[in-house]
Amino acid sequence: MKIMYAVTPEQENYMHYLLNYFYTDIFPYYFDDEQIHQFEELGILSLDHEHVTYNGTMKEAFQIISALQSLITVIEHIGEQGECEQYEWLFARNQKILARHGIAFPFEARQFTRKRALPCSIYFPATSQWVM
Repeated sequence: MKIMYAVTPEQENYMHYLLNYFYTDIFPYYFDDEQIHQFEELGILSLDHEHVTYNGTMKEAFQIISALQSLITVIEHIGEQGECEQYEWLFARNQKILARHGIAFPFEARQFTRKRALPCSIYFPATSQWVM
């Protein structure tokens, strides 16, 4: 008999926060709104896609969370520094961890070397609740 620990609601919420962070705080700097919309339709970085093998265990949640955090850190560093060669192995390693759980992340590290200075996107979170 093997005992499995279920993911807590807080961990589940944090995982969804990280997945959403890619769409609101990373993708708009590298892709236009039409491409980001296609990513959503294709189920990229989605836990609701049919190929996802995430079962809600704590071990899987920690693996996914750490892979997402690592990818965010690498992408943000590559976007600022413009160099990706020394981090490609880390990028690929965390990409494989997500793929092991059926979470699609079909990008290459070099796609994140050119960060747009002033992007305009509907995917950016609103800075306030007031409409002007």
